Amino acid sequence: MRQLALGIAAICFGAILLNSPAHAQGEKAGDFDYYVMSLCWSSNWCALTGDNRGDPQCDAGRGLTWTLHGLWPQDESGYPSDCRTVQSDPNRSDSAQMADIMGGAGLAFHEWKKHGRCSGLSAKSYYATMRKAYKAVAIPPIFAKISKDLNVPASVIEDAFAESNPQIARDQMTITCSQGMIRELRICLTKDLEPRRCGADTIKDCTLKDAGLEAVR
Repeated sequence: MRQLALGIAAICFGAILLNSPAHAQGEKAGDFDYYVMSLCWSSNWCALTGDNRGDPQCDAGRGLTWTLHGLWPQDESGYPSDCRTVQSDPNRSDSAQMADIMGGAGLAFHEWKKHGRCSGLSAKSYYATMRKAYKAVAIPPIFAKISKDLNVPASVIEDAFAESNPQIARDQMTITCSQGMIRELRICLTKDLEPRRCGADTIKDCTLKDAGLEAVR
């Protein structure tokens, strides 16, 4: 962590999108190989998407760093979405309870519809699985201290998570970027939520020399 702090301090003082793999809609629920957990840098998501929506996640003073974007059933090549399931949709209360780690209830329900239905789990169990996966990852505390906009190599972000999470190997996570900004940290997990190597169409790191990281709001 000291090495990361020095790296970010040096950047302070010195102061795309990935090809989408093919996916199949309407597949049978529960038929997938592993999960991809996606964490979003909240301030960057707000700059690219949330501000235009007036999303409450983007209100000043929220102090959000890496929020849970989703837990996606994934195949070794491609991924299912909008699957057929006999499970009922979550109620508003269940979705609202995910706002503390996802920034809002709307995203939680969207993720259930597109990805959660493919898990084969009930809505309650899927939300609980998302929370368990998210809580198993240590968010490096240095990120909460970012009080000014930075430009950083994607490797700096990966270094931070690798140092705080020695149980996750480098080929089990990847950093994505979009429109010149760090977008997501993706971690590949077994169905039992153990880290595993990412598939070839998932492990495609951001190739920008430096990418934007907006200050915590």
